[in-house]
Amino acid sequence: MLDKMLFTIPADKHSAEEITAALKAHPEIRYVSLAAADIYGNDTDEKIPVRVMLSDVDKFLEEGQQTDGSSVLLPKIADISDAKVDLIPDRDVNWYVDYNFANVDDETGLPVGSLRIPAFLKHNNSRDVGSRVILRDAVEVFKAELLRMLRENPYVFEYLPFGSVDDIEDLQLTSATEIEFYVKTPHDVADKDRLQVSQELKEQYWKRTLGPVRTAMERTLQLLDCYGLNIEMGHKEVGGVKPELHKGGYEHIMEQLEIDFRYSTALQAADNDYFVRYMIKDEFRRHGLDVTFMSKPVEGVAGSGKHTHFGVAATLKDGRVVNLFTALDASKDYLSPLGYGALMGILKNYEVISPLANCRNNAFQRLKPGFEAPVSICTALGHSVEKPSRNRTVLLGLIRDINSPLATRFEMRAPNPKSNTYLVLAAGYLAMLDGLEAVLKAKKTPEELCASVSKEYGQEDFYLEKDRVYRAENNIFEDYTQEERLKLFGKCPGTVWENLCSFKEFPEKYKVLLRGNAFAPIDLESFEASVVEQWSLSLRDRLVPQMAERVHDMKKVHDSSNCKQLDEQRWAEINQLRKDLIQDGLHHKCFLSRLEDALDAGDYNTASDMQIAAQESIEKLEKLYRTYRKNILD
Repeated sequence: MLDKMLFTIPADKHSAEEITAALKAHPEIRYVSLAAADIYGNDTDEKIPVRVMLSDVDKFLEEGQQTDGSSVLLPKIADISDAKVDLIPDRDVNWYVDYNFANVDDETGLPVGSLRIPAFLKHNNSRDVGSRVILRDAVEVFKAELLRMLRENPYVFEYLPFGSVDDIEDLQLTSATEIEFYVKTPHDVADKDRLQVSQELKEQYWKRTLGPVRTAMERTLQLLDCYGLNIEMGHKEVGGVKPELHKGGYEHIMEQLEIDFRYSTALQAADNDYFVRYMIKDEFRRHGLDVTFMSKPVEGVAGSGKHTHFGVAATLKDGRVVNLFTALDASKDYLSPLGYGALMGILKNYEVISPLANCRNNAFQRLKPGFEAPVSICTALGHSVEKPSRNRTVLLGLIRDINSPLATRFEMRAPNPKSNTYLVLAAGYLAMLDGLEAVLKAKKTPEELCASVSKEYGQEDFYLEKDRVYRAENNIFEDYTQEERLKLFGKCPGTVWENLCSFKEFPEKYKVLLRGNAFAPIDLESFEASVVEQWSLSLRDRLVPQMAERVHDMKKVHDSSNCKQLDEQRWAEINQLRKDLIQDGLHHKCFLSRLEDALDAGDYNTASDMQIAAQESIEKLEKLYRTYRKNILD
């Protein structure tokens, strides 16, 4: 069946004639869906009959489809009184056909397909807006600015395998993501104790998949290959427990998986990221499994990340492709000056990248010390040039292979599966420009730049901050105390609000995002407004009730007339904590009620502090309750 289906219309086949011919040859493709991304990262998905598109293909390609501001999240840009927004097809990236295997086309006997066309949002016929637009513009700004810098600072060609900026035909910004996720049997409740023990024993990491998980994984990889997405591998991650085999098949499935695919251009990689997640969900659900891309589905167990890769290469006029981050002599230096500049730019400015990378409540359940969570702003280059680093505790990893010059890139480990990859990549590349400009203006050598990245706390530097450390080759969590991490690497935000406050706390770094107007000020204002709205509503109407429910579930289970004194003491402590958290009195309000009041009053600083305190109290309470419950004889 698969050999009869059309999966991709590549970027070089987007003429009106070629599109029409492809769709007429595949009548199972019944719909067209224009997929644009708003400022928060939500993407559109509408069903336009193919016949509507084919009735005037040229007009459709030029004008797209109109929507309104209420259907996309663009606060301060498109509101209810100024809501005209158009979806304009992007003809410079691949288009994929999204098949519904549960709906078989009567005419062809094949699944009904929807041609998914990445699109740009245009407000009032005047300004392109939204996440895809920002990344598109950031790529163009990066290319233009880097070419200018190379022309103005020719010294750098002493460290590159070509002689002049005039040798460059084009620059390529290459990116990729690694997507982690959990799959489970529907309606099963995770057993936290079993998950924690299995994780400590590393019973699941890279183990063989079984039953429906194996089938769904293999099927997903097969389908993704049909789309030409260059899948590298799928494998188990550290989280999860062994499924149970019963007469009806496998039950009590709870496993963490990862799928990696090769790099593409920045915009294509972000489009691929969205599409791959949809494919994973659809295919695993076809096999009776729930999928979650939450950062931390179960507290106290390994969370899911989305390691995001950044690279820059030059296509030369003689046909060669050169990685601009790779050292001219990889046996002597870790990176070229351009590689060091890009690395330093992200490290110095990460505080304003972080709000764009993690803007959901659940992200901060993952971003805590331990479980390989990247909470400290630092990098690892390797213990020596000959031994590439694989330190998984740092924020920004250097990926390099002495025998493969094109492989050099940076791996940002903080984003989570639901991170807006368009904005993460845009912010990362703009931050790189800041570091690149500083390095090239200072005409620094690789040796000098390695010394800068490796500087001690309190040491002055031409670019990096004096009272910070940026390189750590050892284990961030085991070899430093919490106080040392805060001093050397800076504070890790604990909530969405704390993270967002970095925009105001670091005004000079905030300006880095505005370079070239890829992010216009109104874009960042719109982003802030959308994040505050989503954070506060989610906290008040979802997280607070969930916290209260967790506390309600901790009930007295011992018989006071026939128990140990220890059980009474333990329950008394637990019950008092329960009351403090969720039970109002005539003349006082409980902690969660006061948290709701702070949100209602717009006192977000207080609400943020209380969110952290509430989470800590509930974690303490659950730990006490598990100890109490284990001692009760039923």
